[in-house]
Amino acid sequence: MAVEKILVPDLGTDDAVEVIEVLVKAGDSIEANASLVVLESDKAAMEIPASKGGVIKELLVKVGSQVKSGSELAILEFAGAATAPKAPAPKAAAVPEVAKAAAPAPARASAAASVQAVTVPDLGGAQDVDVIDILVKVGDLLKKEDGLITLETDKAAMEVPSPAAGKVTAIKVKVGDKVSQGALILEMEVAGAAAPAPEATAAKAEAAKPAAALAPTPATEAAASALASTSATTGSVTTGSVYAGPAVRKLARELGVDLARVGGTGLKGRIVKEDLHNFVKAVMKGAVSVGSNVGSGIPAIADLDFSKFGPIDEVEMTKLHRITAQNMARNWLNVPHVTQFDEADITDLEAFRNAQKALADKKGIKLTPLPFIVKACAQALLAHPQFNVSLHSSGTKLIQKKYVHIGVAVSTPAGLMVPVVKDADKKSIWQIAADIAALGAKAKDRKLAKEDMEGSCFTISSLGNIGGTGFTPIVNAPEVAILGVSRAAVKPVWTGKDFVPRTLLPYSLSYDHRAVNGADGGAFCTYLGQLLSDIRLMVL
Repeated sequence: MAVEKILVPDLGTDDAVEVIEVLVKAGDSIEANASLVVLESDKAAMEIPASKGGVIKELLVKVGSQVKSGSELAILEFAGAATAPKAPAPKAAAVPEVAKAAAPAPARASAAASVQAVTVPDLGGAQDVDVIDILVKVGDLLKKEDGLITLETDKAAMEVPSPAAGKVTAIKVKVGDKVSQGALILEMEVAGAAAPAPEATAAKAEAAKPAAALAPTPATEAAASALASTSATTGSVTTGSVYAGPAVRKLARELGVDLARVGGTGLKGRIVKEDLHNFVKAVMKGAVSVGSNVGSGIPAIADLDFSKFGPIDEVEMTKLHRITAQNMARNWLNVPHVTQFDEADITDLEAFRNAQKALADKKGIKLTPLPFIVKACAQALLAHPQFNVSLHSSGTKLIQKKYVHIGVAVSTPAGLMVPVVKDADKKSIWQIAADIAALGAKAKDRKLAKEDMEGSCFTISSLGNIGGTGFTPIVNAPEVAILGVSRAAVKPVWTGKDFVPRTLLPYSLSYDHRAVNGADGGAFCTYLGQLLSDIRLMVL
């Protein structure tokens, strides 16, 4: 048996790049061209294959290692005579050479604006490459090297840059199309002199190519160009909060998995193949709810050009708003919601609360109905512990909590936040009121600490000071229930003899039907209503 060191191929740059994934382990038997590691620069990512088949005797790098061209990756044992170490060509043949990117079709010879056709550049011999993203729209004003579309094979992905500055006048491809070299991407209006003939552009590009791009194999050319490129390329395409490489994305498409729902355990939260496999196992065990979208994912809602209908502004969502939106979508998709509605007669509670106004002012505390609601919910959780649980990821166990922490949703200029009142069952109404005031002030000043927002067992979302007669709050997983509180109103109530005015508080309880059944929900709502109607029950 012979032994050979596998080296990092020529990357077309002297800068170190990071090992973000190791795909094999010592003792693995591999075939020729099997991927060993994934390398990533700030512009692209690629898988490095083995030059021949054999057994991995030792790995010389780990996730997070910094390597350069020629660095040692692994020691391979194989049948045959030993040979000098040789760096395998990276498996990234579908990444376009930036030096050749988008050779334009001839344009009209004119000093005024001209229409230029932008085509798919040299793909290193690859055919029928997937278009996975369109980065521009008709009417966009582009700078040279701005990304136009993203192309992807099973080994690499890259943005095709604009060859010139100009205005997009027509887009000729869409997501899902398969394209090859020379296919028309879009047309753009370019100011100034006519675009040079393709021959001149190609010649200029050839002269500008880095030395590494002149290596004999198309795969090495493409890989070197991708890592050395100064254009906006990206090998691990990130869509929204999804961070995953091309091979993982291809596997996700084959499995029908929406990557937005998969947690990444790789470096910097990168989704690796094991994450996909674990997600699918969880689905098969019933631990993950996939609704009616098994095998197809959820269809995206296409963007419209709203400027056709009138003036518009594009406003960036705050980071907090984006996180909230992602969490709400995740919770709605994964939790089978049931919502029950009820009313509590809080006439006596309001009379008692108003009678405490002088004492509240003396204590410097604003006594609203919310502290009473928090206290009542804490007691209801003790009486109905099936609401104070979380589902285990296996789908076969419940985590029963022996503490009672209540989250209180707070609206801030930056978005929705949910600070947590700890040990609400052990605190007085005054203590809870003080906690709510302090946490609310910190939330509005963006000074909440991580521990202020952790550990909630149950959430209350109160719209009482805003209005409405009812709403269906979304369960804040991994909790299994949430209470929505609407505005109280004075209504006539029949006593058996006549109608009397009473203050009624509408509330709605949403819960995870996997953990809580309808009878439990009804009992919880009834008990909560009793506590709010007669606050003396809270001290028993």
